[in-house]
Amino acid sequence: MFAARGIAVSFSVFVLVYCGLSLAVGCSWRRLWLLCRKYPVERAADLLFGLRVFPLVGVVAVTGAFTVPSFVLLEPRSINEPIGLIPLALGACGCLLAGFGVVNAGLSAARASRRIAEWVSESVPADTSGPVPVLRTSQVTPPLTTAGIVRPKVLVSGTAEFILTKRELQTALRHELAHVRRRDNLKKLVLRAIAFPGMAGLESAWLDATEMAADDAAVSSSTEALDLAAALIKLSRFAQPEPSTEIMMALVHSPAASVNARVERLIDWSEGRKAPERGYSAWYALGAGLAVVAAFGVTYSQLLMHVHTATEWLVR
Repeated sequence: MFAARGIAVSFSVFVLVYCGLSLAVGCSWRRLWLLCRKYPVERAADLLFGLRVFPLVGVVAVTGAFTVPSFVLLEPRSINEPIGLIPLALGACGCLLAGFGVVNAGLSAARASRRIAEWVSESVPADTSGPVPVLRTSQVTPPLTTAGIVRPKVLVSGTAEFILTKRELQTALRHELAHVRRRDNLKKLVLRAIAFPGMAGLESAWLDATEMAADDAAVSSSTEALDLAAALIKLSRFAQPEPSTEIMMALVHSPAASVNARVERLIDWSEGRKAPERGYSAWYALGAGLAVVAAFGVTYSQLLMHVHTATEWLVR
């Protein structure tokens, strides 16, 4: 009974904290997004992704660092206390929420794997000298796609090779390699695992920002920016709509308004868009982390008592 109560309490806190943080992020991300528009788009994309995963990080921290320890250390094992309906219902919701995330991510990864296998089965190596292999696929596949997480690869269709000039194709390939460096396919898989109602706008904004960040990483001059803009315009005529559940990054994806915004940015390209080198040392982050740990170390026992009091009220 002690273990059953602990599981019910843990999942109850999990669902309450996760839903609360998700609602807070869903209501506030647009204001934060407007405030960070002045920063380079790469940092803006990282901020949006950080906001999206903040509910998961927060609930794991609260449950793992406070809820479970407070219950194990402070809950009497000898008391045969029944579990109320509220923690049972909340615990069941927490289990369903976690299970849905795992299943949703698994199904999305399976769909993407089947589609990638179909494309790769008809492909031939185009360039295997670099850290990421480039494969030439048939004409019915998307023009340019970054596929895979553990073993990423770039797929180039015959259509893209035919209509793009050599410079345009090289710039477009650098764009896809930027997605590999930023691990954007893995991030999309994480988003599938933490799907939550009302987050579509935030995820769409992150996708647009990360595409623009890859654009900026692929170009270093106005000439290269114009080459990438030309590639976007040409390939947009042949691009197929990308399902939101696909764990892949395509050079051109729907909606068209996003592609138009990227083309306008590239035409108006400037050196100032490059993210400047960070002016702070990692020692500052280490010092801040040690200060936080020290503060929690001093107040940890009191925090556990308050958390246990709250969970006791929840069980009753």
